[in-house]
Amino acid sequence: MQLSSLSFWWLLLLLSVDYIYGGADYYSILGVSQSASSREIKKKYKLLSKKYHPDKNPGDKDAEQKFVQLAEAYEVLSDDKKRQIYDKYGEEGLKQQSQGGFHNPFDIFASFFGGTHFGHQSQSERQGPSTVIELEVELKELYLGTQVEVDVSKQVICGNCRGTGAKRAEDVITCNACGGRGVKVVKQQLGPGIFQQFHSTCDSCGGKGKIIKSKCPVCNGKKVLRGNEQLTIIVEKGQVDDGTIVFEKEGDESPEIIPGDIIFKVVTIPHSVFERKGNNLYAEQTISLIDALTGFEKNITHLDGRNVLLKRDEVTQPGFVQTIKNEGMPYFRSTTNGDLYIQYTVVFPSIIDDSTKQGLKDLFKHTATSTTSSTTSSTHVKEDL
Repeated sequence: MQLSSLSFWWLLLLLSVDYIYGGADYYSILGVSQSASSREIKKKYKLLSKKYHPDKNPGDKDAEQKFVQLAEAYEVLSDDKKRQIYDKYGEEGLKQQSQGGFHNPFDIFASFFGGTHFGHQSQSERQGPSTVIELEVELKELYLGTQVEVDVSKQVICGNCRGTGAKRAEDVITCNACGGRGVKVVKQQLGPGIFQQFHSTCDSCGGKGKIIKSKCPVCNGKKVLRGNEQLTIIVEKGQVDDGTIVFEKEGDESPEIIPGDIIFKVVTIPHSVFERKGNNLYAEQTISLIDALTGFEKNITHLDGRNVLLKRDEVTQPGFVQTIKNEGMPYFRSTTNGDLYIQYTVVFPSIIDDSTKQGLKDLFKHTATSTTSSTTSSTHVKEDL
């Protein structure tokens, strides 16, 4: 979805106005409680951002402002660091700690529907593996564009403990055995006055530096659960077969790493009439011998339901390919189309009675005679000249 530059700057103005007139209640904007899990926050943002998107509410300034506020609220509450600051000090605390800058609300929206993500990843942060899923799409849907709702099963952070694995926040304590370092320093005597020092993973905390006194009753201390995530995939018209639609950081969640991407690979379901090759469409059309000899007008139903006229005034040879300009596939993210190619198959009659045979012989004999006479007359004219 795109907006004019005027609408974009208007939305930025609305964003500035919100800064001037005080702090926002991000939980109320999204309609979630302060204990809401990241999954609940994400789900609510997806639902409301589609409802209030300016393309669906042209000219509605309240909807535009709500769209911007939703993006702000999601950006803060989906980031653990920003959310902690906001919970303690509010919006003013975010500004004071240089956490109050916001990304383009349309970039945030696009990240949920197969677009470019707005986040930046530090080189020191580990990211999980990507998940590749085949997305079967009909040729008609690639011609017109479509929206697909997909339910993806994945690992999600426990909403009850927010990934700590503990029953309460105070149940997570520093490991006394390693002092929170996750490793122990062990000295081994090799000889009189000779020692070797080496590091080993702390067996008390498993190298994590923290110990959970009381486990979360929902995830049993595992910090994650299996869950389902509904993704809305925007398949743009002209999307290429074998192309990809990427949802960044929507893969399996884990407290220790950044989620990997979910990548949908477009697979075209074969069509009964049309075959796609690049941006062109190919189809076969069967005609009778009479149509092949005398010409014809026929309609073929296109992928969008329109009738496309097939017209021939000349003799059509078997295997002849007719080109119909601009009736092929749309170019991806363009206003132009490829071409449509129709290959003709001529069906000959299986039986011809004697009178028809004689009539055809006389017809072709007359045609041949007329052609010979015309050629002779033309030769005499040239000689006279």
